[in-house]
Amino acid sequence: IQIKIAQGAKPGEGGQLPGHKVDRIIARTRYSIPGITLISPPPHHDIYSIEDLAQLIFDLKNVNPEAKVSVKLVSASGVGTIAAGVAKAGADIITISGSEGGTGASPSSSIKHAGLPLEIGLSETQQVLVMNNLRRNVILQTDGQMKTGLDIVLAAMLGAEEFGFASGALITLGCIMMRKCHLNTCPVGIATQDEKLRQKYTGKADYLVNYFTFLATEVRELLAELGFTRFDDLIGRVDLLDVVKPKDHWKASMVDVSPLLKIPGQGADFEKRFTSTKRDLPGRVLDLELLEKCAPALERKEKVHLQYGIRNTDRATGTMLSGKISRLYGLEGLPEDTIHLSFSGSAGQSFGAFLARGITLRLEGDSNDYLGKGLSGGKIIVVTPEGSRFKPEENVIIGNTVLYGATSGEVYINGIAGERFCVRNSGAIAVVEGTGDHCCEYMTGGRTVVLGTTGRNFAAGMSGGIAYVLDLKGNFDYYCNMGMVEISLVEDLQDIRELRDLIQRHHRYTGSQQAREVLDNWETCLPRFLKVIPYEYKRVLEEEKLEALKRKIEEVETDVENQDMKI
Repeated sequence: IQIKIAQGAKPGEGGQLPGHKVDRIIARTRYSIPGITLISPPPHHDIYSIEDLAQLIFDLKNVNPEAKVSVKLVSASGVGTIAAGVAKAGADIITISGSEGGTGASPSSSIKHAGLPLEIGLSETQQVLVMNNLRRNVILQTDGQMKTGLDIVLAAMLGAEEFGFASGALITLGCIMMRKCHLNTCPVGIATQDEKLRQKYTGKADYLVNYFTFLATEVRELLAELGFTRFDDLIGRVDLLDVVKPKDHWKASMVDVSPLLKIPGQGADFEKRFTSTKRDLPGRVLDLELLEKCAPALERKEKVHLQYGIRNTDRATGTMLSGKISRLYGLEGLPEDTIHLSFSGSAGQSFGAFLARGITLRLEGDSNDYLGKGLSGGKIIVVTPEGSRFKPEENVIIGNTVLYGATSGEVYINGIAGERFCVRNSGAIAVVEGTGDHCCEYMTGGRTVVLGTTGRNFAAGMSGGIAYVLDLKGNFDYYCNMGMVEISLVEDLQDIRELRDLIQRHHRYTGSQQAREVLDNWETCLPRFLKVIPYEYKRVLEEEKLEALKRKIEEVETDVENQDMKI
């Protein structure tokens, strides 16, 4: 599983897939609908420090303890320090990506002016990891326009032991580097969904097999020339590299590349390549006990109800259990509420991350960041402790970045959430009684109901889904980012029914006093609700309604014609 921090050819930039290229296959993969522009923002909103990255790695190793976790970094000055943090965070593989790669879909300004060659970042990363005795714990990988066996050997001497190929492999399949990948007009049928253009594709798997066979043969020949019989013996041997300075170029002749070829003195006796055979699993987590107690549900789909106390050191609770359900039953999961787990206390980070369908987590207390991250069909209910004297609708009871990247499921929060609630939500239903800044940022699907105030920058980059906000102070338009969305009153009967149903469910699950007051004063409160919907999403939904209406009319006309023929 790779956590791609950035790409070498466009570091610090995100990606944007135009709506006209989002067909049904892509939309299904991205949990969106066809025709809607999909934005991949530059930052990962759950990673703002090495500690955040360590938490994500921990989450991934809980949901799939057998997986290797890779972190892709960009070649840059100072990347060695970042790589050391990544190694300490528990990653199995570190990838250093050079600036020459990915040129087909990168902006020309990035190709010319951004990023650094892989050699600079790779050399620094190797030196820092060796000096800190961390190199033995991670596999070092690199990519960025590697084409020949000589490229592989040089990168190995600088410290890499795995190598990525993309452009070279594409060229063997017919790519002619037109750099039109984003226009859907690829003349050789590779980067296009145009059926006529796709017929021009002539690539075959055998071409790739031949290419990599030639690469391996060249590497063996170079190893023989150097006097080596094992490739592993070549890794980190910068002492075998000599510098040839061009004398006929005023600038190149003055470049000092000796820092790239420096042998780490402090760590000369430390391992220069990956040697560790032991994989660190998540350790003794609460889910190991849950797996044992939930065996009847996992094996026979029998209902299980359990109660536990929980502390903030219990991280990613429910995640390993969800991974087990996914391996057994796939996306379908278990029947609703097959496993019902009640907790009391303060939950740690990533409570219910990647929660699978069929699991319901009820928390009486509060939770740290990343609750419901990657929610995948499960249900999470958070309520204030019984006997609490504070008002839930005025207090934060869950942390930041809740429902980040959720694809399906439900969350009901009897209190206020922190910042970045429902960021990149693409299908989950959420009801909360107030949020911090950046709520619904980059949201692509699902429904969000906020029964209270929101912070600034609401709906920034939101391209799908619908949010309903109770605008108690009448100033929501000041806090909403209107770049991609429109605000309207909730007047459509279908929207009114949907909103009321979600608030009723919120009250049923949490006993929320705020929800009770809204329902009791429905006629008064309804005009104060605002509907936030992206322009593009609204247009596509209306087009789908028109298409459905046309099909219905055609069916009715066909039935009438058939009846006339019978008569």
